[in-house]
Amino acid sequence: MTYVSGFLLAAPTANREAYRKQAEEAWPMFKGYGALNMVEGWGDQVPDGKINSINSAVMRKEDETSLFSWVVWPDKKTSDEAERQMMADMEGKEFPEMPFDGKRMIIGGFQTIVGDPTAKIGYIDGTVMPVQADKREAYTAASEKMAALFKEYGAISVVDAWGDNLPEGKVNDFHMAVLRKPDETVVFSWINWKDKATRDAAWEKVMADPRMEEFGPHTAGVDMSRMIFGSFVPLVDV
Repeated sequence: MTYVSGFLLAAPTANREAYRKQAEEAWPMFKGYGALNMVEGWGDQVPDGKINSINSAVMRKEDETSLFSWVVWPDKKTSDEAERQMMADMEGKEFPEMPFDGKRMIIGGFQTIVGDPTAKIGYIDGTVMPVQADKREAYTAASEKMAALFKEYGAISVVDAWGDNLPEGKVNDFHMAVLRKPDETVVFSWINWKDKATRDAAWEKVMADPRMEEFGPHTAGVDMSRMIFGSFVPLVDV
């Protein structure tokens, strides 16, 4: 089962090219530790929600852009070993200067339960949502139906990854991002479209489809009111 390291962060909009360059330069290191691919999604349409949002989760400033990013590993064991090895390799060394505030970056580990996270990316709808921890089977079944629905309307792939290792941060974290309750976990998910035009044309039809009503608290244990989401362009896809 593939394993996803998911990230939410905010970077100064003016640093877009510097961020892209540093991410591309970091890829050989991740690949050397066993990663299968890496995607950096640069915010295109990231709305502010009434309760919470990706912007509020990363404490985005006016001159910053929110990102939705991930690294895919063959399995949890490879991910855990890579983290251990990276920390060992960096011991005694100075971390390189980052073109963003790393203190506000949110990190978590997720087990893939639906979809192929290594599919080439066109345009991204990214979501993070709270799900009742005891509803994994029900959520997976409902998500598979939703994936089929979105593909019917043109999506390339749909991926859902179940929260596994969600560390508490000093400033922010995935728990705070979705206002997680004690009986919930966090799901990191994305819909991959060919391009923005395909995505825009599909969403109106998707929302009008009565099958969308099958996805919610009653079937999948999801509190949609605390779901955070946005649309992103792939700044890096390696």
